Amino acid sequence: MRQEKRAATRTKVARNGLGPWMATCALSLALAAYVIPARAETVIISHGISTFGDLALPADFPYLPYVNPDAPKGGEISQWSPGSFDSFNPYAIAGNAAALSSIFYESILGGTLDDVSAAYCLLCETMEYPEDRSWVIFNLRKDVKFSDGTPFTAEDVLFSHNLFLEKGIPEYRSVAGGKFQSVEILDPYRIKFTFTPGTPFRDMPAQAGGTTIFSKANYEANNRDLEKSSLEPFLGTGPYVLESFKPGQQVVYKLDEDYWGKDHPLNIGQNNFDRIRIEYFGDDNAAMEGFKAGVYTFRNESLPKRWAVDYDFPAVAAGDVVKEVIPSGNIAGGQSIIFNLRRAQFQDPRVREAMGLMFNFEWSNKALFYGLFARINSIWENSEMAATGVPTPEEAALLQPLVNEGLLPASILTDEAVMASVSSEDTALDRRNLRKASALLDEAGWKVGDDGMRRNAKGETLRMAMINARTDLLPVMNAYVENLRALGVDASFDIIDDPQLQERASPPNFDFDAVPTAVVNGGLEPGGVLKQAWASIAKDNSSRNRMGYADPAVDRILDIAEAANSREELTTAIRALDRVLRSQKILVPRYYKRDNWVAYYNMYEHPETLPPYALGELSIWWYNAEKADALKAKGALK
Repeated sequence: MRQEKRAATRTKVARNGLGPWMATCALSLALAAYVIPARAETVIISHGISTFGDLALPADFPYLPYVNPDAPKGGEISQWSPGSFDSFNPYAIAGNAAALSSIFYESILGGTLDDVSAAYCLLCETMEYPEDRSWVIFNLRKDVKFSDGTPFTAEDVLFSHNLFLEKGIPEYRSVAGGKFQSVEILDPYRIKFTFTPGTPFRDMPAQAGGTTIFSKANYEANNRDLEKSSLEPFLGTGPYVLESFKPGQQVVYKLDEDYWGKDHPLNIGQNNFDRIRIEYFGDDNAAMEGFKAGVYTFRNESLPKRWAVDYDFPAVAAGDVVKEVIPSGNIAGGQSIIFNLRRAQFQDPRVREAMGLMFNFEWSNKALFYGLFARINSIWENSEMAATGVPTPEEAALLQPLVNEGLLPASILTDEAVMASVSSEDTALDRRNLRKASALLDEAGWKVGDDGMRRNAKGETLRMAMINARTDLLPVMNAYVENLRALGVDASFDIIDDPQLQERASPPNFDFDAVPTAVVNGGLEPGGVLKQAWASIAKDNSSRNRMGYADPAVDRILDIAEAANSREELTTAIRALDRVLRSQKILVPRYYKRDNWVAYYNMYEHPETLPPYALGELSIWWYNAEKADALKAKGALK
């Protein structure tokens, strides 16, 4: 039955093509459909690929279902970014890349904002792969141009693939390097990736098609280096080019008038702004004042206090600035305080649990957040992948062999999933949790000295020095520090500049005790990227695994998740992974906001129904010139 369905799909693609933008390949598709039955294996020819199940959109889809295909083009949208920048290379550890500095580039396949499983042909006309996905051929489009007008070919794909394997970030190289058996150019517009036997093939065609593409000729002619920061972007095929910048202050991206893909179905109703401008501010207070003054025009608010009380300025009352709550169906951001597990004091899970007990979310939410945040319990909070209660039979079947081998304690099979600690909302210091934490530290050998500080048998002070660049975290983190000091911990929270934070919190330095940050959950359909965050191989070389986490049981679960053949199998594996990670108390979960809080000058519009997994303000919103003129006429906008 499955083969009949696949064969029918191939026939339909060959007969109907991919719409007017694919008319030239109809004959080649028909020939491909004719010869495939003679091959030893069933080969699928398609306009895209889905991780599980069939693609939601047919081969001849005219545009994405959530866009306005008639959205007007023009105007500018502007946002803010904190700190500064000194590079347009987001693929190097060195430097502080400018906001949106990957906007210049595309990959062979493109995703959508309403389907996490799907990847559709963007730089390709079609893709071919066997049912086991052990290889993939991309039939590339012949009309794709780089932004300087030079042609895009399979040489650029091969070059970019090899470049990332040789000079990409270490965690990518260590995880992805062994998965590709070969990459060969079949002709100037056909390229084949063959994957290493034994590799879980489920995600590999999409991974091969997801590589960022650079111009080989431009890279080599200008002696570029992917590992070095640079204020000159690489040459890409994307819709925007760099118009101007002021180092550390402002970036302006301009829509490429000759962009090759403006009529591609994935781009209809998208890329609607002529310009995207980013203004840099030293902190959020200055940024808010800049927004009120019209220095920039779109703000995605993250601070509950500001959202609750600071949007009462005249422009909002007059309707010149729109304040809107837009629901989000995305997974929670995984915001947590992570321990540097390389530090001796954090090797003991009792110490980590004690530290977690001192974070009072309930008081913080009431006193600081106006009740607008929700607590994070799971690394996959706000999704079906979050572990709940005791393990399901399917989870238990996955975990049991790891228990049998002594890699996990037997309690993982019977205990409920660990939840974040609950504290009193009436006072910042919860005395009950203080007593629990004190008992844990006593048991772990950290005794209170005459000065109230805890020390181990060697006389070393129990220290937890936290660093970050965000000043908005000061109120909640200072309260946390006070609670830790009441426990006898030599705790601190220091604000440092962003370049210093990147240097200290990234490989090879990892110079911190703890940092508040987002942990990697891989999104709604986690795949190979999880290994860059949680696998032992990435322990000391990955900016995604800043805590230095390594556990053989988790390595095994990661392999199972990567090899899952159905959505159900993947969900079971991630729930088991979530359960194990939470049981080890390796982070202090913080909080998240359920909705998007946005404010913008009343000259932007968006589709009536927005996609569930992204706001899309830079891609599917548009500029209303009449509204903008009215704002300017009344002096509400510069």
